[in-house]
Amino acid sequence: MTRLTDVLKRRRSIYALNRQLPVSEDEVLDLIKEATELVPDAFNMKSQRVIVVLGDKQDTLWDGIYDAFGGKVARAKIDSFKAAYGTILYFIDDNTVKALQTKFPRYADNFPVWAQQANGMLQINIWAGLAELGVGANIQHYNPVIDPLVKDMFQVPDGYRLIAQMPFGGVESEREPKEKEDISARVTVAR
Repeated sequence: MTRLTDVLKRRRSIYALNRQLPVSEDEVLDLIKEATELVPDAFNMKSQRVIVVLGDKQDTLWDGIYDAFGGKVARAKIDSFKAAYGTILYFIDDNTVKALQTKFPRYADNFPVWAQQANGMLQINIWAGLAELGVGANIQHYNPVIDPLVKDMFQVPDGYRLIAQMPFGGVESEREPKEKEDISARVTVAR
């Protein structure tokens, strides 16, 4: 039986990606859809949205990101993300969040926080799931600079707020194992 921690240990930031997936594209898309459906969201608000960028759009997206920064990011770095099989764009639907803020005013301040938490859970679940399939990934945060580009390129509905970008693909080269830390500095057990 696979333990969750074994899966999480395989989840690493892989930057050397290529377009040779070790599984079918359908398996990756099924994982993304299922994880999106299964990730909890406070009050069952279902505030998470995902766009999966593939094929020619993958190249167009990363070339556009480079252009959005006017050459102020390294071309080689952008090209490493462009070389991936695809990119998962993570969003929060702020209209969904606002509707629940109106419906439950006592919790209004919490809904944006809970939506962020759900987005983080979605990211780690998809990322760990990709690792389980042998697919490499990393997480990027070029937003808000790229928001107009993404909105225009993918006809993103008003109210969707871009949170992160996750290039994914075949693993060109593995990362070195993580150094073990003294976790007692971050985890306290009180009895």
